[in-house]
Amino acid sequence: MSESKTPKVAVVGSLNIDYFTRVETLPAPGETVSSDQLNLFRGGKGANQAIAAHRQDCKVRMFGALGDDEAGTRYRKALEEEGLDVAGVKVVPGSTGAAFITVDRKGENMIVTAGCANDTLTRGDVKKYAARIESSDALLMQFEIPTSVIIEAARLANRKNIPVIVNASPFLPTFPWQDIRTDYLIVNQWEASELLEFDPMTEEISTVLGRMHELRIEHLIVTRGVDETLVYRRSDDPLEIPTLPVLPIDTVGAGDAFAGCFAARIAGGEDLELALQAANCAGALTTLGAGAQNPIPDRVKVDRHLEHLTQNA
Repeated sequence: MSESKTPKVAVVGSLNIDYFTRVETLPAPGETVSSDQLNLFRGGKGANQAIAAHRQDCKVRMFGALGDDEAGTRYRKALEEEGLDVAGVKVVPGSTGAAFITVDRKGENMIVTAGCANDTLTRGDVKKYAARIESSDALLMQFEIPTSVIIEAARLANRKNIPVIVNASPFLPTFPWQDIRTDYLIVNQWEASELLEFDPMTEEISTVLGRMHELRIEHLIVTRGVDETLVYRRSDDPLEIPTLPVLPIDTVGAGDAFAGCFAARIAGGEDLELALQAANCAGALTTLGAGAQNPIPDRVKVDRHLEHLTQNA
């Protein structure tokens, strides 16, 4: 694929250092459990998803913030070596964002984040690079950055009819959905119920679509772990997309791999159903390694498993 035809994805989001521990069982409230290991990984939903999109043969423009600490300096260099365009990643005095992640023997996790540099992003930062966002083929965002930044970037993309893809995680009940048009919203089952204010699995499809219309959401993508991914479409019938069966080691980066792969495939003009099948493969394959970024598969690996998935669908 030539440089001129390479899909371009703009990712506005967070960059964190992940402090990762593994335990037998996750602690209950007030309980202390011990771990015999501590690992540090580069993470943040924005950077994870940017890397996932890049590994699907996309040109990725990353917009975010790092601290001027040693961790931030090394992180920026790593992103450049990965091949991301980091001109829109600013460096600010203080600490790079952090996430504290604990995973149990079943692969389930609990996460606490500290925004730090991520919280310094402003609408002005987005406006500064408006032309770069407006010339992209898709815009991908998450909820680990200030709401005003998400709205500003989405409006820029809306004006140019660039697909806006939002992964509403960690979920924010007060997000003003009516202020933007969201072409693709990615949520898990719990987030879907919080968003709609009812469980979509127990309501008529017309009720779900009516609520999506109120919230200005064109496609609602509901991931459900090992179960089929559900897609509600205002313009067509719902879809059920099969997942790739795996035995997970660590589920931390699965959702980010899904979102990044999906954005890359949509930016490249792929059919919605095929883009979702690829995203399901990317998410499942990422659970086979530790950490959020290292296990994210490239396009060759996703396509190999995608062929197997479609043959057995």
